[in-house]
Amino acid sequence: MILAGDIGGTSTRLGLFKRDFGQIKPIRTQTFSSPNYHNLAAIVKDFLVNQCGDIASACFGIAGPVRHGRVAAPNLAWETDAKSLARELKLPMVKLVNDLEANAHGIVALKPDDFVTLQTGDSCTQGNGAVISVGTGLGEAGMYWNGNAHLPFACEGGHTDFAPRDEMECELLTYLRSRFGRVSYERVLSGNGQLWLYEFLRDVKKHLESPAIAEAMRLNNPSAVITRAGLAGECELCVHALDWYVSLYGAEAGNLALKMMATGGVYIGGGIAPRIIEKLKKPVFLDAFLAKGRMRPLLESIPVRVIMKDTTALLGAARLAANL
Repeated sequence: MILAGDIGGTSTRLGLFKRDFGQIKPIRTQTFSSPNYHNLAAIVKDFLVNQCGDIASACFGIAGPVRHGRVAAPNLAWETDAKSLARELKLPMVKLVNDLEANAHGIVALKPDDFVTLQTGDSCTQGNGAVISVGTGLGEAGMYWNGNAHLPFACEGGHTDFAPRDEMECELLTYLRSRFGRVSYERVLSGNGQLWLYEFLRDVKKHLESPAIAEAMRLNNPSAVITRAGLAGECELCVHALDWYVSLYGAEAGNLALKMMATGGVYIGGGIAPRIIEKLKKPVFLDAFLAKGRMRPLLESIPVRVIMKDTTALLGAARLAANL
């Protein structure tokens, strides 16, 4: 059997897989709340309790920079070491990779109906690919084209400096600096990003706040409330915040496409994109993606697809484990 994991700041998804005539097929999967555990080993032990059968290898995709088999996840109070984890779990081998690298490895196993195409681009063009994923944080990865296949690699592009595109975003940068100091793209494109945009529009631009929405945000996850109300058109302030969020998403996806020269395609992953897919289909995302001046023709040639299968990173980790 193969053990695989997709570990994020909010959720950890673990799965057992088997080889079946050259295919990697799931046996069972389970999702855990990451903050409820003090380390990855504790989650794995809960997952494997009463499990029979030997595990040949394991691979975990973790949201953070993996160096020399170790990772300190930025959005978790964890440090994980592959060798220590293998000893503690009595596993023969454990591999740690960045979660977006795992996501990229899973893409090749997906079917056409696992994607929603936002831009067809030039589907005949080969070249590098890129993956961008907004969830608890902002993950990015590259897919180097070697002439025969894509070879995924991790990066930490989500932590680069936020770059305003207009005067209002200059104001946003000043506002966020006053609250947090340095401002990265992850600050505005993450689980809390919509909340910061909402509060800026309310507090600085003086948009009116609905008392009902304010109460809902007090009782529930604020970003989830903004998303729901923005999609439903129930609150003008939420609609504005969500549209701005989608525009920033498109802009950073375009930035990544240029940096990776991703003529082979840009893939939008993570848990948020499928939930706002109807917004992503509207012009605001692609308008921002393409708004790169003289590079617009290049970006128009790049296919842009949203990954709708939420187990893609888990599948990618399983494929990596199978090759250990």
